[in-house]
Amino acid sequence: MKKWLIPVIIIVGVILIGVFWSVGIQNSAVEKSQAVSKAWGNVNTSYQRRNDLIGNLVRTVEGAANFEKSTLTAVTEARAKATSVQVDPTNITPEQLEKFNSAQGGVSSALSRLLVSVERYPTLQSNQNFLRLQDELASTENEIRTARVRFNESVEAYNNHILRFPNKMFLSGYKEKPYFNAVEGAETPEKVEFNIQ
Repeated sequence: MKKWLIPVIIIVGVILIGVFWSVGIQNSAVEKSQAVSKAWGNVNTSYQRRNDLIGNLVRTVEGAANFEKSTLTAVTEARAKATSVQVDPTNITPEQLEKFNSAQGGVSSALSRLLVSVERYPTLQSNQNFLRLQDELASTENEIRTARVRFNESVEAYNNHILRFPNKMFLSGYKEKPYFNAVEGAETPEKVEFNIQ
């Protein structure tokens, strides 16, 4: 074997190792980005389930005589606003996520006012459909919380991967994704008043 061939083989070997290494970094970034998209899909699915249940709940409550129409209107409007906010998980921005979170917070607030109002209607409280929907909503709220936590875990894994050195050198086209935060004011408990006479 010729002496000049050994350095060429070593250089080609080092280049091939570098190429395969950078391809591995890129593939891992794609995989983690897809995990974030999947987790976002799970968040959307949970919110969609809640929106579907709210529609059924509103129809059930509308049947109660003299029920506060303004409360039902607020729930319906908040639900419509929340379903109109769309977020692209592949290009998610903190502003988009904040807008989505704010719209969903409006639904939660309107829904809690509705459930508090129901306390004044004993016949509605004993309605089996209403009780079943109320239980399903509670279960769905837990699913939403779990989906949001899993989304944040996926975002953390993705962000860690693209921001670490030396990955950052090869992944300049990948942007850091925002976390799902609580709605502004969530740290303050909602004031609930029962006007029992």
